[in-house]
Amino acid sequence: MKLYSLSVIHKGATKANLLKAAYDLSSFSFFQRSSIQEFMTFTSALIVERTSQGSRASVKEQEYLCHVYVRNDNLSAVVIADTEYPQRVCFTLLDKVLEEFSRQVDSIDWPSGSPETINYKALDIHLSKYQNPREADAMTKVQAELDETKIILHNTMESLLERGEKLDDLVAKSEHLGNQSKAFYKTVSTHDSPHPR
Repeated sequence: MKLYSLSVIHKGATKANLLKAAYDLSSFSFFQRSSIQEFMTFTSALIVERTSQGSRASVKEQEYLCHVYVRNDNLSAVVIADTEYPQRVCFTLLDKVLEEFSRQVDSIDWPSGSPETINYKALDIHLSKYQNPREADAMTKVQAELDETKIILHNTMESLLERGEKLDDLVAKSEHLGNQSKAFYKTVSTHDSPHPR
């Protein structure tokens, strides 16, 4: 999972205006980086131009996904990620960046600003922090921990059954289950199983 580019762009009447951008192109050859950066800047601006106000979209371009959010005030952000990176985390990042940017940079500077004139330093920090979506996004971290817990529980049950014990035998031998519960289990397991036991 990787994020390559994070841009803040103003959507003008006829064209998009890049305000600030951060890139992580370390996975590309040194000699390709400037061309790739230019292509990502071009793609980000084009996607903003073609996205309507007040909407979010994800656009597939080769093996990349470009996630865009154009707010009603025309302030926009684009993140370019690989296809494995969680979409929800991308939009959380875009929301956060646009909210922070709009608090720090006066809206009068958006239409005519440029990366050299806009004073907003957090993009590189956000791009770096969000490289690991599980650490950056609390909900993703919690979900991943739940998924790991499910895997552990599932593996524990399978390891019990792998030792030659059948769940039916365990139920039959159990001292903690009353006769009614054992009868209920037997009825349920016979109905669920394609073969009677």
